[in-house]
Amino acid sequence: AGLLKAKPHELIFTASGTEANNLAVLGLARSRRADGRHLICGSTEHHAVLHAFEHLRDKESFEVTFISTNATGLIDPADVARAIRPETTLVSIMSANNETGVVQSMNEIAEVCRPRGALLHSDMVQSFAKEPADLRSVDAASFAAHKFYGPKGAGLLYLRAGLPIEPIQFGGAHENQRRPGTENVAAIAGMAAAAEWALEGRAEEQTREATLRDQLWRTIARHYPYAQQNGETTHRLPNTLNVSFPGLSSETILMALDLEGVCASSGSACMVGSVVPSHVLLAMGATPEIARSTVRFSLGKQTTEAEIEAAGGAIARTMERLVRSAKVKAEAYAVV
Repeated sequence: AGLLKAKPHELIFTASGTEANNLAVLGLARSRRADGRHLICGSTEHHAVLHAFEHLRDKESFEVTFISTNATGLIDPADVARAIRPETTLVSIMSANNETGVVQSMNEIAEVCRPRGALLHSDMVQSFAKEPADLRSVDAASFAAHKFYGPKGAGLLYLRAGLPIEPIQFGGAHENQRRPGTENVAAIAGMAAAAEWALEGRAEEQTREATLRDQLWRTIARHYPYAQQNGETTHRLPNTLNVSFPGLSSETILMALDLEGVCASSGSACMVGSVVPSHVLLAMGATPEIARSTVRFSLGKQTTEAEIEAAGGAIARTMERLVRSAKVKAEAYAVV
């Protein structure tokens, strides 16, 4: 509570970030359904949020407006303002995207929600310890311990004092009757310790990771000139690099990099193994072909400059080998 500058009773411990998101969306929407059944959700949200809203729409007769982003992944607060109606009860916008790292203007979004009576929930799973967690701008926020070096299976929901929420599970009166089930004390303690460690020297660490990220991008751009950064022109998390390789498939790249000892992914870590194009990139206006050519590289506190140099060398060899073996479509070089 102290790290988040919140009151102890404003925190609800869960078993994951997914559960925290589900509890926020389902619990808040249901608790306010007498006031209205219109909800607003960002189009690039994590599936833990998107699918919860889709359930409310498809199974519980709520109406949901999905807010689009621009080509860089940003949501315009004015679009949120235009979407809010008298019967709008809940808006959910993630603070930073888990695939592109794009950071939303949460304070500005809060300024259009609060005067209109709509609660604002934010999925802060990706941004904690990488961006300041300003809970004053939101009514609810979700966190997951494993995203800041804590144990898997530990999550947290911040809920502003005084807000009612319907539980989505049933049993005992744990967590002030909001989330039944015996608390995993060891995981909670691990989450608290990890949060303290992750926040140590955050400003310096942000600068260090951003420098390494940009170094990796320069290597990629030098060896594959038509590579494109997604979300490049806006504020992003320092640890995330999302790159499209027109003419190549992410599957081919990832297999080649894996043989070189480089870990990367084609989108959300929760969707590894999926061949479906990223809904995030499609929502940003990318074509399915571009979305299928995209690879995400992630850095952390333990990533070293030597590792980035080694990864850069592996990427250079991979790009040269793929181009040489004619696996790159000729038309890729016409894509700018």
